[in-house]
Amino acid sequence: MAKRTFSTLESFLIFLLVMMTAITVALLSLLFITSGTIENHKDSGGQDFPSTPSSPATQGANTTQIPPVTSAPEPPLFQNFSGYHIGVGRADCTGQVSDINLMGYGKSGQKAWGILTRLYSRAFILAEPDGSNRIVFVNIDIGMVSQRLRLEVLNRLKSKYGSLYRRDNVILSGTHTHSGPAGYFQYTVFVIASEGFSNRTFQYMVNGIVKSIDIAHAKLTPGKIFTNKGNVEGVQINRSPYSYLQNPQSERARYSSNTDKEMVVLKMVDLNGDHLGFLSWFAIHPVSMNNTNHLVNSDNMGYASYLFEQEMNRGHLPGEGPYVAAFASSNLGDVSPNTLGPHCVNTGESCDNINSSCSIGGSSMCIAMGPGKDMLDSTQIIGRAIYQRAKELYDSASQEVTGPLASAHQWVNMTDVTVWLNSTYTVKTCKPALGYSFAAGTIDGPGGLNFTQGNTDGDPFWDTIRDQILGQPSEEIKECHKPKPILLHTGELTKPNLWHPDIVDVQLITLGSLAITAIPGELTTMSGRRLREAVQAEFAYYGMPNMTVVISGLCNVYTHYITTYEEYQVQRYEAASTIYGPHTLSAYIQLFRGLAKAIATDTVANLSRGPEPPFFTQLLIPLIPNIEDKAPLGKNFGDVLQPARSEYRVGEVAEVIFVGANPKNSAENQTYPTFLTVEKYEATSASWQTVHNDASWDTYFYWHKGLAGHSNATIAWHIPATAQPGRYRIKYFGHSRKQTIFKPPVILPFEGTSPAFGVVTA
Repeated sequence: MAKRTFSTLESFLIFLLVMMTAITVALLSLLFITSGTIENHKDSGGQDFPSTPSSPATQGANTTQIPPVTSAPEPPLFQNFSGYHIGVGRADCTGQVSDINLMGYGKSGQKAWGILTRLYSRAFILAEPDGSNRIVFVNIDIGMVSQRLRLEVLNRLKSKYGSLYRRDNVILSGTHTHSGPAGYFQYTVFVIASEGFSNRTFQYMVNGIVKSIDIAHAKLTPGKIFTNKGNVEGVQINRSPYSYLQNPQSERARYSSNTDKEMVVLKMVDLNGDHLGFLSWFAIHPVSMNNTNHLVNSDNMGYASYLFEQEMNRGHLPGEGPYVAAFASSNLGDVSPNTLGPHCVNTGESCDNINSSCSIGGSSMCIAMGPGKDMLDSTQIIGRAIYQRAKELYDSASQEVTGPLASAHQWVNMTDVTVWLNSTYTVKTCKPALGYSFAAGTIDGPGGLNFTQGNTDGDPFWDTIRDQILGQPSEEIKECHKPKPILLHTGELTKPNLWHPDIVDVQLITLGSLAITAIPGELTTMSGRRLREAVQAEFAYYGMPNMTVVISGLCNVYTHYITTYEEYQVQRYEAASTIYGPHTLSAYIQLFRGLAKAIATDTVANLSRGPEPPFFTQLLIPLIPNIEDKAPLGKNFGDVLQPARSEYRVGEVAEVIFVGANPKNSAENQTYPTFLTVEKYEATSASWQTVHNDASWDTYFYWHKGLAGHSNATIAWHIPATAQPGRYRIKYFGHSRKQTIFKPPVILPFEGTSPAFGVVTA
């Protein structure tokens, strides 16, 4: 092997990485919080959020009793009808939009500096006519569901509803937007990626999820569900085609594409045929907004929800109205929306090769984009295409879903699953580990250093750095993960807490002939196909033929990726991120077949509950301090620093700059439900009417952080072609933090209003 040399820039970056890693490890020990409180809840100006961690099952958990049940009123249920009780609910779960990392790309410095759209939790409750059996599916505009988030939500539901909503019949699924806030995880890898645990964001997310379920519960009404399915064309590519080609040719020949194009939809109506809600599953990564974005938003799947809900909630502002439309994730692991494919951004050459690397600049130059002129245009093109196909399938849905509801769940120690490959031969899963190609990133967001995908050899230089800082991986873990060269042996790292989860949820719910598999990670295309077919076959074997099996991704706990055994051998990004080793998929297939058998044979009660996961209360605090907000001398928060022009045409951008305060203050204090409004003057009523808020894709809220607590807020309105001519104004709503020595901080609301300006159509 030739001796490796490093450029001056690489040497400098290596030095920085070593120093940053050493500092991070030191901080993990020094900034270890033992009180169980991560951030001062009283920062909200007196508003406390309750925290009710689950009972511990493993080391590091905090023993906390579940509060007594305070039963919520049960809506009256009609029993003599054909169909289901259906409840839909939507609630805001945006959380912090400044001073926090965005979750998904793992790119240092990609912090939130404002908001493009709100994030929502969308809940669907389905119950049998007598109310005895019910299931809950919650689709959440976040990167993924963390185990801590799920445990807290389940405990809140138990304290409110008793045994009505439980670990087996509640699924929490993340849309996988890479433009939502981080900071709501408990395992160390994700805490480091988030640069700390943000209790502010965590509690806001929990509150939003529970509120959406509360709304759905209160709105339960007799209705019917219809299903449909069809292909969505022109919105996906496989971002690891070389990995896909490792699967047997005979298997690949059964499919017309290297991505799953099929969308499954559920149409929900009441007994009068009035529309209630829509739920769908489709495989696509919400990464149209790339890793240069700093505005919180719900990406392409969120834009599809926005268009659907705006269509069905005419006359309501975005995020309001009774109709709920959710686009849930599926087997998206190797599926990209950047349909122009990977190209070297410095030369324009294609880099659709084994290593996704460029001859000049390496893997960091290999990036996929498209189909639009920029990332926002691409987001809207992809989201609109998904929405339009979904609406076609919705309008033509005629196959009614009938039959009983059922659910099955187990907690499983995924580090020690014995997998039967046939009647005589077994293999085992591994303790978690990340491979070298994990650090390379993908064509949707390459890593910062010159790692490449497809690395099966490792690198002695980085091995030495790892060994000096974290210790050497054991021979056992190295042997178990072969051919993966281990970059981080996370399953053997336990300080300050476990670096990756050992205990994982596996869950399956059925709605008549529809089965929803709750996958705790990202299945690749072929992995999803294999699991889906195995579960279908298991149902059929035990007397339930013709089941439609849906892969629902990023549910309940996050465990990175799940590739096929063949894809694992070539160690591209997805395989290097398959943390439980080469037989991870086989283990999940075996486990989900067990759940399917239990439902089909009515033996769910005999399933082992499994080892309960931990709920860690000792977590690293964010390193960004809370400081007092300050306005310039002679100015107040909300004052206009730069007004809009006196007149605009449709298609132009109206922009106003205000004296600002840190938006993270608003995550806890809900005095205002929005950071901004665009208002139109109505002469007939002599009043200003709100026509847009910060949930609109036409408005942008940018926060510009200055020195010593000073900041500005820029609000931009991209005036759509549908805007009516007239007089408009822009309003800004915020919260400032006031600190006094020896007194708790106080959060104070304020607002600002721009001078009026005109909009003309020509």
